[in-house]
Amino acid sequence: MEYQDFEGAMKALEEIVAKLEAGDLPLEQALALFEEGVQISRFCNSKLDAAERKVEILLKNEQGEMETADFSAGEDTE
Repeated sequence: MEYQDFEGAMKALEEIVAKLEAGDLPLEQALALFEEGVQISRFCNSKLDAAERKVEILLKNEQGEMETADFSAGEDTE
């Protein structure tokens, strides 16, 4: 299943967790839901990683100290 945004994926993941926690699913269905949950979790992690990179990139200055720079400063803009 493909998700368009982080919020939709999180909602789907919460629903899967609730179903699994109820504990009344057949094993095959529980495994399928678990697998889908892992895929959704990976999608959410990639979205969070991308968001973090967009917020800032840490750079060392000439003195070796960490400073922040806008993520877009390192990208080509067309």
